Amino acid sequence: MPISSELTEELNILSRYNIASAQEGIKVHHTAAPELVAAVKRLYSKGIVTQEDGGYLTDLGIETAEHIQKVVSILK
Repeated sequence: MPISSELTEELNILSRYNIASAQEGIKVHHTAAPELVAAVKRLYSKGIVTQEDGGYLTDLGIETAEHIQKVVSILK
């Protein structure tokens, strides 16, 4: 199964979250690259982040980010 560029953008965003602290979020400004803005909106629509521009991870988002970050760690 090939990884689309859209999925890659979502993975990149989720890998930036600090999963050690639920108090830290991410804000993607409207002036950011259009693909990043679109990726965050997709994550929001999937219930992974709390805001259309990022915000905090939901419970599902925390679990997802943990898995992604483990995969990245293994592959490095």
